[in-house]
Amino acid sequence: MSAFCAGVRVQGSRPLGSTGLTRRARSGLSHRRRSSLRCCLPEESSAVLEVVIRAAEDAASHMMNRVGAEVEKTKINSRDLLTEVDPECQEIIEKHMRSEFPDHGILGEETTPSGRENSVNALERALKEEWLWIVDPIDGTTNFVHSQPMSAVSIGVTYKGELVLGVIVDPYRSETFAAMKGQGTTLNGEPVTVSNEQTAEEALVAAGSPTATDSLHAVIRGLAVMMPEVRSMRMLGSAAVMYGWVACGRLTAYWEPDLHSWDSAAGAILVTEAGGRITDLHGNDYTVRTRSLLASNLWTHEPLRALLLRAEVHNL
Repeated sequence: MSAFCAGVRVQGSRPLGSTGLTRRARSGLSHRRRSSLRCCLPEESSAVLEVVIRAAEDAASHMMNRVGAEVEKTKINSRDLLTEVDPECQEIIEKHMRSEFPDHGILGEETTPSGRENSVNALERALKEEWLWIVDPIDGTTNFVHSQPMSAVSIGVTYKGELVLGVIVDPYRSETFAAMKGQGTTLNGEPVTVSNEQTAEEALVAAGSPTATDSLHAVIRGLAVMMPEVRSMRMLGSAAVMYGWVACGRLTAYWEPDLHSWDSAAGAILVTEAGGRITDLHGNDYTVRTRSLLASNLWTHEPLRALLLRAEVHNL
């Protein structure tokens, strides 16, 4: 029987997401390295993080009150859904930002025209802002429409083009993931770290279920190659949730052939600050411009990336 049932911790078991390694060994950052990174952050970073958390939690609360909302329209195809709640949640986040930091910029999914090229161009324009909030107000809209409890609010923030903090709120489980550069990742205020699987054979891996046809075919190729080589695969329908679960050790890794910046910015810093690794499928370190990606617990990264390259997941 599993040590965890309905979120209740059983005596003698480790907290959910714990790997049993020492904090320093798992974190991937020494105390000296964390101190060095912390002093490079703008003074207002902690205040920004507090406001981002409040904004994300308020938007998530509104989302929970509207679960199962009807589809207002589709975007690039019938798999890419929009409800009236998506822009409502984005507006809640924007109000928090404008109230506390009126000089900050925002890049939101619901105010960006659909399509890969539009997304890339909008990001390039937005990165001219000194501070930029990159927002997905409901990550996992299809799950939300079908009342499946697997959606989240995702906000990543850049400073002078560099990702410095991220927040993901999963209202179904009352979980707030937060990270700031050099300070680790927390879940509801408690430090979390990635899992300690050492090989691909031990790995529990998640993949996306993309809306674009070329990305969908790439995922099918990747699944065909990877599934026989790993412990098991999952497709949860929310990039934000899967990032959070990699960061706290519930998943070993998560990959996608093509993601928008608002799908990945918050999750990327959660994973790296929890001691994991995130790169594109060629092995280049993640930036907010990265679209094909693999996020992992570090140890399994290269074996899993090799499988994705064999499947030509990177060739869209």
